[in-house]
Amino acid sequence: QVQLVESGGGLVQPGGSLRLSCAASGSIFRFFVMGWYRQAPGKQRELVATITSVSSTNYADSVKGRFFISRDNAKNTAYLQMNSLKPEDTAVYYCNLGQRGLNYWGQGTQVTVSS
Repeated sequence: QVQLVESGGGLVQPGGSLRLSCAASGSIFRFFVMGWYRQAPGKQRELVATITSVSSTNYADSVKGRFFISRDNAKNTAYLQMNSLKPEDTAVYYCNLGQRGLNYWGQGTQVTVSS
């Protein structure tokens, strides 16, 4: 089993920044993908960004140039630096870990962008 614990969400004004963290523990193998997804009220969960074990990254078009994903393999932790936040970034953000065909999810952390 794999456990994911997210932190770093909160309320921020438009144009502000937040940094999310996701710490993974449990039965983690050497090669795995970590990612962030988000779900706004009334909408489907969508990909925000992913990062592989060799730090290859992928971003949704809506966050390119504003959000940056990184990871610390020694700590099995992924980060999402979110800059220039917009009201439309408001959502619950979920951490995901994928390995050997299985996906694991965190409990989610609320990000609210509002003045």
